[in-house]
Amino acid sequence: MCGFVGFSGMIENRADIIKRMADRIIHRGPDMEGYHVGDDGITLGFRRLSIIDLSDGAQPMYNEDSTVVVVFNGEIYNFMELRDKLIACGHVFRTRCDTEVIVHGWEEYGEGLIPMLRGMFAFVVWDTKTRTLAGARDYFGIKPFYYSVLPDGNLLFGSEIKSFLEHPGFRREVNPEALRPYLTFQYSATEETFFKGTFKLPAAHYFIFRDGKMETHRYWDVDFRAKTNASFEECADAIDAAVRESVAAHRISDVPVGAFLSGGVDSSYITAALMPENTFSVGFGEKKFDETSEAKALSDILGIKNFRDELTAGECMAAFADIQYHMDEPQSNPSSVPLWFLAKLAREHVTVVLSGEGADEIYAGYEWYDEAGLMRKYKKIPAPLRRAAASVASHLPYFKGHDFIIKGSGRPEDYFIGQAMVWGVKEAESILRGPYKAGPTPHEITAPIYDRVKDLSELEKKQYLDLNLWLPGDILLKADKMSMAHSLELRVPYLDRDIMAQAQTLPAAYKIDGRNTKQVLRAAANKTLPDEWANREKKGFPTPVRNWMREEPYYTQIRTALSSDTAAEYFNTDTLCAMLDEHKTGTVNHGRKIWTAYTFLTWHKAFFGE
Repeated sequence: MCGFVGFSGMIENRADIIKRMADRIIHRGPDMEGYHVGDDGITLGFRRLSIIDLSDGAQPMYNEDSTVVVVFNGEIYNFMELRDKLIACGHVFRTRCDTEVIVHGWEEYGEGLIPMLRGMFAFVVWDTKTRTLAGARDYFGIKPFYYSVLPDGNLLFGSEIKSFLEHPGFRREVNPEALRPYLTFQYSATEETFFKGTFKLPAAHYFIFRDGKMETHRYWDVDFRAKTNASFEECADAIDAAVRESVAAHRISDVPVGAFLSGGVDSSYITAALMPENTFSVGFGEKKFDETSEAKALSDILGIKNFRDELTAGECMAAFADIQYHMDEPQSNPSSVPLWFLAKLAREHVTVVLSGEGADEIYAGYEWYDEAGLMRKYKKIPAPLRRAAASVASHLPYFKGHDFIIKGSGRPEDYFIGQAMVWGVKEAESILRGPYKAGPTPHEITAPIYDRVKDLSELEKKQYLDLNLWLPGDILLKADKMSMAHSLELRVPYLDRDIMAQAQTLPAAYKIDGRNTKQVLRAAANKTLPDEWANREKKGFPTPVRNWMREEPYYTQIRTALSSDTAAEYFNTDTLCAMLDEHKTGTVNHGRKIWTAYTFLTWHKAFFGE
């Protein structure tokens, strides 16, 4: 919906600074701006993309006596229900905007309000009575929130890091510990970002900043422990009802709403439940990298207009610097490229889109969650023997079958770091220079998350890890940044607290049954969708970057970056260039590794220059 910025501290020219900070994120809210420059040193800025209550809803928003002020990004889907409760408690509302629920809700409940909210959100509240600055981020991390405690003890915060560049106290410095884990994960996987001293507020957390001290607390978590006794068919019926109800809640808007549509079950199911006037699809022409024909076919069946574009390597590579600027941190998932153009296409026709993100994590849709037939046979061996074999293998040099034996332990803690695995730990160390070899290992990042779910099944441990790392760090971040870059609001109906409450009770056998992944969701979708769409294997958003880097002028463009002085500060450039040359011949596929390094250098140039 919007974007916000803010800081504490009585620095000079606050009004000018906050205006420049807000202008940095004008793409998040081109329709309206607003500012709070308080005598108490709290300065807030806001940019609005008007979605609900177009005639009102200006921010920052205050309570009746201006003792509480709020800036908020997102949508609260149960705001009318909460509004009625707050009116019954004596609060007086001046608008029909969901932001005002946060204003009065904070007055009434304090941080107890946060788990009452249903939606996607990031917000900040300044309570003048208690002199407390507080805020929260939604359950799944749909909306971003960044902060930095400055050397003078004041707090700087906002929806995007780029706005911080306008604050005189912000240090524009690369975090040397971010690069090593990034090379493995393909996204920024730690709370501290690529900007030293700047952090992400984790999903499902709130913060309290008082007297110069920052405290963060978790207010919600997924819990896979309680299981339903309902039959598979009963669960499919319940999912169908829940998805339709969630889509109905997510469609509330005073502006046109469309849908992103690929050929897969997730977006197809959302589209069939929403029945918008328009759907949007992009591809690359080649069958392996294109699902637009399937999207067009389903749109025709449903009687919906489908807009689609065929992308070229030239336009994608030309836009890549802008893409990394808008991402704020380097993110080398190639799907961010077509997503940029998909959002651009959609914004030509609508202001809001619904999309299918989150279904794979909550219903177990990734192929990594499933097991091949040989692994199923291997797991008939008693678990203690398999774990002993894995323990021995982990201390031996690599040999054929090494990874199979370790995965056969049934302990994802030993081998699973999420859906992306680009550079191995030793590979990353060998390619990096000096201080950039530092930083946590993948195991050090995943271990605290796994420690919270030691008693779960192998599948649910993987899901839990992805819900805490991959989903907010990769999938949702690029969805937010690529859509908001084009002033488009993207909503994700699967990632709803009520949907998750139901999904977390599903038995593992309902999700993966040896034939396909997220089987119970497919059964629910099949009540509306034809078999071809309900049962289609997951394709993702494939992008032919590995082919582009073998072609001119892109090979030379990438090689120039890899051999630059900037690259030499961070990488062993001779090795990177040799890998690119090997890749060009087609004998070895180094595509993802090269693209991950090139992405970092593209981001670095956007924020630090040559």
